[in-house]
Amino acid sequence: MCDQDSFHDMLEHLKRNDALTRRRFGALSVGAGLLAALPRPVNAAEVVEQEVEIKTSDGVADAHFVHPAQGKAPAVLVWTDIFGLRPAFRQMGRRLAESGYAVLTPNPFYRTRRAPTTAPGANLQDEATRNAVMAMARTLSPETHVSDAQAFIGWLDGQAAVDSQRKMGTTGYCMGGAIVMRTAGNFPDRVGAGAAFHSGPLVTDKPDSPHLLVPKMKAHLLIAIAANDDERDPNAKRVLRETCDQAKVPAEIEVYAGTKHGWCPPDAAVYDETQAERAWQRLLVTLRAGVS
Repeated sequence: MCDQDSFHDMLEHLKRNDALTRRRFGALSVGAGLLAALPRPVNAAEVVEQEVEIKTSDGVADAHFVHPAQGKAPAVLVWTDIFGLRPAFRQMGRRLAESGYAVLTPNPFYRTRRAPTTAPGANLQDEATRNAVMAMARTLSPETHVSDAQAFIGWLDGQAAVDSQRKMGTTGYCMGGAIVMRTAGNFPDRVGAGAAFHSGPLVTDKPDSPHLLVPKMKAHLLIAIAANDDERDPNAKRVLRETCDQAKVPAEIEVYAGTKHGWCPPDAAVYDETQAERAWQRLLVTLRAGVS
């Protein structure tokens, strides 16, 4: 379902990033030892979480949903990296819910298999794992990004815990960054904040380049760029800045010094606690600006 040019761009991006080839998963089980602890927010809300199933145009997606136990909260839709829904993303979802948001993190590869879609300790140096992950990635495309976003937004707006009168946010990591852009660009009246962390290519020479959707957006953007990604494509941040300025879309675009692609999830081999925490705080600022 993914066109060959777009798939090639993503594959080359992953091959270039030694952070991803060394990426390992953590687990919340005793002895895993790979999942970094995250601080709780000040005055953290009590939260309720559950595994849910959501009907889409292509089947039924499994997902993690977590929200404050009391009242209604603005929604946040989270798009994972290529390794999918796993303990680290559930942990990040809980933390965001403790800050007052109703957070949905779907399994992006539900068309292929339920989460987890890779085993703990999986990495792209292993040929079988690499082939399996890239086969799943081929099932996604700009079109599935949009149809999935539509289904997940509709589901969120039907939940009693979601304040659908307020705009929502969306966040994404690695391949999820492009999905953030397509979500914000295709649902501008619903999405008020978007945040992309160590994204795959957001600026390409293809007609479906994610940055071309900026003029359609009505969202505050946060684009947090890994230092080694910037080294490989230093022009991308300039194009993003010029595009956002021309469209009058408020955007914070920054290269995070010393970081490697994949530095934000707490199960990453290249997890950078200091820079990940700074990016997290900027995420909260962006959400407050866009969903209030």
